Amino acid sequence: MCCVTRLCNWKKVTFKAVLISIPLAYQSSVFNMFLFDVLKVTTEVGKLLGEEKVDAILCVAGGWAGGSAKAKSLYKNCDLMWKQSVWTSTISSHLATKHLKQGGLLTLTGAQAALSGTPGMIGYGMAKGAVHQLCQSLAGANSGLPSGSAAVAILPVTLDTPANRKSMPDADFSSWTPLEFIAETFYDWITGKNRPNSGSLIQVITTGGKTELVAAAHL
Repeated sequence: MCCVTRLCNWKKVTFKAVLISIPLAYQSSVFNMFLFDVLKVTTEVGKLLGEEKVDAILCVAGGWAGGSAKAKSLYKNCDLMWKQSVWTSTISSHLATKHLKQGGLLTLTGAQAALSGTPGMIGYGMAKGAVHQLCQSLAGANSGLPSGSAAVAILPVTLDTPANRKSMPDADFSSWTPLEFIAETFYDWITGKNRPNSGSLIQVITTGGKTELVAAAHL
């Protein structure tokens, strides 16, 4: 259902992080099997880390599916979007309560488009909107996160990935955000540089090859 990776010694600064993502081949499954997978991930991460705490948990899972409320694929796409974005964010949040250090960082992946209505991609907008709400809930008192930790959601427009280039070969790539920028941003936040307040929704906007981070208004 998802894969977990430990990262360290990036830029000669040692830290420990857990990366949550979804293999491209994953689509969906019946609920009972999916719930089994969710519980398995939680158990396996626990076995991997034991009592060890990490500096960051980075949820970079997600996907995209279009369709209005009239689409024949509505139910299927909404189910897929919920699993790819909301469930992975939920897993990451729960793992953070167990394995994140005090003062650590949890990142979730929302979407700039979901700050407003998404009539042509109902399932996508609904799922990403839920991720935004989750991030802000985690910043509240008694959310379960460790003391001093921060939950921050990035809200990209379009990421410059091989899959996106393949599906949109004629697009303006200068308006796409390089993955290197996201990696550098996470590095800064993990090491305490320019880290936003917990609960922040950070838009990632690229124009003419230049990327900036813009905080969105709270819901």
